[in-house]
Formats: sequence, structure tokens, C-alpha cells
Amino acid sequence: MEKIVKILNETGLHARPASLLVKAATSFSSDITIAFKDNEFNAKSIMSILSAGLKKGDEIKVIAKGIDEEKAVEALVDLIHSKFGE
Repeated sequence: MEKIVKILNETGLHARPASLLVKAATSFSSDITIAFKDNEFNAKSIMSILSAGLKKGDEIKVIAKGIDEEKAVEALVDLIHSKFGE
């Protein structure tokens, strides 16, 4: 399952929101990636997510494959829409 979402928080995915994203992703058994500009980043790796350099307004695709893929995508999209509590 996959869904496109836009980064909304002012500072993009710096260390704190990236760590929240990774924490949320690791709670699911599905393989979860973030697709951005023809690259895929492991959503369960803080270094991978930080290396994406995501900024406000960037459109990403959240992709999950596995037994809980639907719940995983919805949870990560909801987290991104919440602006990571910022």
C-alpha cells in the first residue's frame, strides 16, 4: 500500500520529527519506505530518513509492504499531517 503526502511542518524532517517517524515505523512489522525524487529511504532508519533532506512542501510517497501495511501507511500519514506536534 502507498500514499502520497506533503511535508507540512516549517522545519521539514530534521532530527526530532525524523526520530518520531522512525519510532512510529518500527512499531510495524511491514517493510516501510519513503520515496522522494526517484530515491527510496528506509523509514525504520534514522540515518536514511535524515539523508533524504526533506523540507516543507516536499511531496513524498509512504510505501508499506506486509501484514500491517494499511495501518502502517495510515499511521505515518497521520503523523506527517500532525506536523509531528510542532
